[in-house]
Parts: sequence; structure tokens; C-alpha cells
Amino acid sequence: MEVRKQPGYVWRHEISQEDLALVNGLAKSELAPEQIYTFAVRLCDNEVDRDWERFDLPALEVLAGLFVGKSGIFDHNWSAGGQTARIYRTELCQEEGATAAGDTCWYLKGYAYMLRSEKNSDLIREIEAGIKKEVSIGCGVSRRVCSVCGGEQCGHQRGRRYDGKLCYFTLQNPTDAYEWSFVAVPAQRKAGVMKAYGQENGGTLRRLLAEHHPGALEELEALEREAQLGRAYMRSLRKELLRTAGLADQEIDLQVLAQVAEKMDAPELLEVTRVYRKRLDALYPPVPQLRPGGPAARAEEDGAFLV
Repeated sequence: MEVRKQPGYVWRHEISQEDLALVNGLAKSELAPEQIYTFAVRLCDNEVDRDWERFDLPALEVLAGLFVGKSGIFDHNWSAGGQTARIYRTELCQEEGATAAGDTCWYLKGYAYMLRSEKNSDLIREIEAGIKKEVSIGCGVSRRVCSVCGGEQCGHQRGRRYDGKLCYFTLQNPTDAYEWSFVAVPAQRKAGVMKAYGQENGGTLRRLLAEHHPGALEELEALEREAQLGRAYMRSLRKELLRTAGLADQEIDLQVLAQVAEKMDAPELLEVTRVYRKRLDALYPPVPQLRPGGPAARAEEDGAFLV
């Protein structure tokens, strides 16, 4: 499963000779100190977040190795053009206090470098000014364990208490670290998780609901059927409006009207259609197809049509 965590932020950092050696271990050609800008980032921690998930300490230790050499990008947009910085070393740092899970607070700190180039000059100024400071990570884990029962697939709901025990899920056994990104999420220690479960777990909301909330899956399917009927009804209303308007006013631009109709709700579509239909009835009053009342024609007059 793919996980995106967002508790991070940026610190200033001055490069040392040891750092320079690590940077040059990643670079294709040797770089001088004046060519490099370095900074430190808080990547992730072991606190229970707003989505009631957390990394355990062994997971942070594995991620510490996985993130070395990984690129820094923007908003998790996996594009080579967005590669800006790269992590050259990491370390685990301990904090005072305890997590909601009762553990000692730990976080993973990464040290990144970028070139002092014209392209990066604006970003460096924004980092120095504290504008670009929030970061988020993208990684993969193979286990997600319930704090109540220890299972990976159960019916316990995150954030609820069962016999006084808080339900949350611990992310374990990291399999890969994809990237870390500058994001626009406010810097908070418990800033939450943005997740998209990948191919290992189906990657769909329907699968997640089937595994953890089967009752909600039935409700979702019912809502999808109702939404499909609603969309069909709205299409029929727009189609009838365009048909009626085209007959009632041949000078109207139907393409423009179609664009306007896309923004109308059902009552608006019905009212505008009613107005055009009223105009259409005035222009083309209905003509009765039956013969007016009067004495019936004699059979002899219709004799040519008799068999």
C-alpha cells in the first residue's frame, strides 16, 4: 500500500566536510561547497495522526535507509522536471513526551541538497524566508496492524475506543520510499495522512470498504445507482431545453445555450423549458386532426374508398 504522510517541515543547515563527501557520493561530478545549498527536513514520525495511523520505530529505521538518495519534488507530481533536491543522509531523532500510543516520540530527519543555480534561486529564497517549509513523503508499506486486535483486516473503526482502548493502525515493514514533496499543507506534528493504496491492495475505495466496512459498500453502490439515474435525468432535461429552444427561436445559438444549460440545476432547466414551450405553442398552435362536427357524409360520396 502507498502512504503519504505530512508532518514535515524544513530547517536551515550548513554543509560540513562530511556532508560534502556524502553529496559528492551521489553527484556525477565533484561539487564545491559554494555550488550547493543544503537544508534539513522532518520527513515523518511515530505519532498517531489525524487518520489514526502511525509508523512504528522499526518502520522509521527502515525508512531512514530507504530515503537516502530520494528526490524532492512538488505536490507528489512524479515528473522528472520537478526534481529539485535530493536527500544525502538521514537520522532518527528523539523528542520529549510520549505519543498517543504510549511510545517515546521519534521522528525521521533527512538532509537534502540542491544546486545553487538560477533555476533554484527563487526556491532557495522561499526556503530561507520560511515560505516553502512543509513537506510530505510517499512510501510503500506491507503491513497495517490494528491496535485493538492486532489483525490486518478487521471490523474495528479507527478513532473509536473499545473497552477504553483507542483504535489506530500501525504501518509496518516499509517496502519502498518513493519521494518527498514540498506541499501547501500547514506544518503540524499531527498533520495527517493522504493515502492511495496501490496495486498490492487493489487501489480502490470499493476494495477498502469491502474489507473494513461492508455495510458502507452497499450504501456506496446504492448511491452510485441513484447518481447514475440523476445524471441521466439531467441529460434529458438539457436535451429537451435545447430542442424546445431551437424550435421556438431559430436565431438562438444552441452551442452557447448548451454551455449555459450545463450550469443549471433541474428547477432552472424546467422553468426555462416551460417558457420556450409556451412561446412555441403561441407560434405553432395545435391543429386538430379530426373532422369538425356536422352531418356525416353519405356513404355514396365515399364510395370510391369502399372495398
